[in-house]
Amino acid sequence: MIPALSPQQLKHACTALSSAALIRLVSEIDDHGAIPPRALTRTLTDLTTHQIRQATEQADVLGLLDRSHSGLGLTAAGGDLADVYDATARWARRHNHPAPICDFAGRIRHTFALLAEPAAADPRPTGGEATAELARVHQLLAEWIHTHQSQQIRSTYGVAA
Repeated sequence: MIPALSPQQLKHACTALSSAALIRLVSEIDDHGAIPPRALTRTLTDLTTHQIRQATEQADVLGLLDRSHSGLGLTAAGGDLADVYDATARWARRHNHPAPICDFAGRIRHTFALLAEPAAADPRPTGGEATAELARVHQLLAEWIHTHQSQQIRSTYGVAA
C-alpha cells in the first residue's frame, strides 16, 4: 500500500510537475518518440528556448529523460508520468475542468492545482463519479511519486521514503 501524501507533499509535487513546458516536453516525446536535442526548438515551437532549457533541466533532475539513443527519449518514470498526464487530462476533459475548451497542458495544470488545494477550501466536484475519478488521478500521482522518485527527489517534494 502506498502511504498517503500530506497536503504539503502533494502541493510540492503538483507544483513541480505542472510546468506547462515540462508537460509539453514529456507529452511530445511520449506521443512522437525521441527528439534530437537540436530539434527541440523546431518541435516545441510554442515554447521559448529558455522554457525548453528549463523543462529539459527539470526533466533531467526528475529522471524523466533517457539520453542513451540519438535523441531525448523517456525513461520508465517519464513514460509513467505521461500516463498520469493523460489520465489527468481525460478527467478534466470529461468534467469540463477548468472550462469546456482548454488546452492539454492547461487541463493538467488546473487539475493538479485542484488536487493541491486543501479539501475544505477547494471547489472539487461534488458528484460521486467525478469525485471518485479525481481520487483515482490523485492515487496515480501518488503511485508515480512513490514508484519512480529517488530519495533526493522525494526530499524535494517533502515525501518520506
